[in-house]
Amino acid sequence: MRKPNDKSIKEAMDQLFQVYKLQQKFDETALIAAWPEMMGVAIANRTKELYIRQKKLFVRVESSVIKNELMMMRSQIIEKMNERAGGEVILEIVLL
Repeated sequence: MRKPNDKSIKEAMDQLFQVYKLQQKFDETALIAAWPEMMGVAIANRTKELYIRQKKLFVRVESSVIKNELMMMRSQIIEKMNERAGGEVILEIVLL
């Protein structure tokens, strides 16, 4: 039987993320981890560096062809990643 101030694990985790301002970092880390699944193995294997700073996704790829392809798909990638995160985590993509 639950007491009046008992919380589910989800509620407790949500509160923890909110208090310590961890939600943004958690969302960013989840998106980085999901990059191969979202972009496919061919692109993921050629991605040398991937990180998020101040709502910008930085991507370093070794292939100029893939870099060009990613440049043309920027808005779709941003939309897809934000949809997966359930909020606005990425505003811009910077290709290195």
